[in-house]
Amino acid sequence: MDIDKIFSILKNDFDKNHLEHSEFVDFMENVKDPYLVLICCILSLRTNDKTTIKATKRMLELGKTPEEISKLDIETLSKAIYPVGFYQNKAEQIINLSKILIKNYNSKVPDSIDELIKFKGVGRKTANLVMTKGFNKPAICVDVHVHRISNRLGYVKTKTPDETEFALRKILPKKYWIDFNTLLVTLGQNICKPQKPKCKDCSISKFCAKNID
Repeated sequence: MDIDKIFSILKNDFDKNHLEHSEFVDFMENVKDPYLVLICCILSLRTNDKTTIKATKRMLELGKTPEEISKLDIETLSKAIYPVGFYQNKAEQIINLSKILIKNYNSKVPDSIDELIKFKGVGRKTANLVMTKGFNKPAICVDVHVHRISNRLGYVKTKTPDETEFALRKILPKKYWIDFNTLLVTLGQNICKPQKPKCKDCSISKFCAKNID
């Protein structure tokens, strides 16, 4: 499979706005602080993009540092982020995480996946996204889009997102790791949908095992 060609085509589609970017994807492209990336990702779990971006903006009006967020009470933060999924649990999680960062990490988010997944509610997907967006370090964030499309292309044959991440780490050139999630999420939201993918409109359809078969 010519992954270099595939990446080049998808990058061109993204850069030239051939595919519509979700508001949250565009928002996260401009978030560079590891702490903000982390708490924004927590909000986004099991919540659609439109709800997430509005809740994120309301949260950031209350604070943007571990010190500021840790001083909030759960009720105040819950009201700000409502109606994201599990908003009360997420409010408590974000406040407790902020306190742990202050106490144990000198208010700095650790730049290690192994350290990040020690935090309650932080899985590999979130940890990898913090590494790429927050620290600009090579990592592979695998969500449902990356998992689905990587398998649909025939690039990997895996059953879970975690399996996909480790499979991609073995075969995907490291120079593509940081941007891989953004490109495949954009493709997945516009073209390569779970049901009834728009294969005729897909710029990389000729590389896809779904069509080759």
